[in-house]
Amino acid sequence: MTKAERYKNVLQWFEANAQSATTELHYTNPFQLLIAVMLSAQCTDKRVNMITPPLFEAYPTPEALASASPDEVYEFIKSCSYPNNKAKNLVKMAQKLVNDFGGEVPADIDSLLTIPGVGRKTANVMLVVAFDVPAMPVDTHVFRVSNRLGLTDNAKTPLEVEKELVKYIPKEFLSKAHHWLILHGRYVCTARNPKCEECGLREYCQYYGYKVYG
Repeated sequence: MTKAERYKNVLQWFEANAQSATTELHYTNPFQLLIAVMLSAQCTDKRVNMITPPLFEAYPTPEALASASPDEVYEFIKSCSYPNNKAKNLVKMAQKLVNDFGGEVPADIDSLLTIPGVGRKTANVMLVVAFDVPAMPVDTHVFRVSNRLGLTDNAKTPLEVEKELVKYIPKEFLSKAHHWLILHGRYVCTARNPKCEECGLREYCQYYGYKVYG
């Protein structure tokens, strides 16, 4: 099977079986989504969704969050991973939005990457989810599933994975494919003990082929 054929088969399977894929983070506007995505680093979406309602209520706007202290924000997010760093970055993020972007979340990657606490993955998530811009955020699930399926050639970094996926996946599928790969990795192609026998992608999967045929 050529790489192009593998991509075609995988995308067709997802299109037929996972059409409703979307983010599992709860939010109502780009500012709330940015907070949630920043909190989700090394933390489950389920935990983030437990944390954010009181946080959003206390700081409904960038202006409100920008005037808070990291210690105040910490009290809302202390049950997530790395709360000290995240509290500092959330306040700096809000201050950046207020000072440089008129209190609005920018909709281009170069501007997003100037925001404290925002790396390439977070910026791409914002483009895909908040602004419906084709992009391919690569988190641990996308990285793992792409390499296992054989969509990438043992890529060593998230950027290498991103570049290869963007090269082969048609632009109109990119945003959906991001969610497809994340959810597949979260619930089927898990890091430990992947559920290969339940997976509809077995016949296209390089990892499964090696596992069965050596």
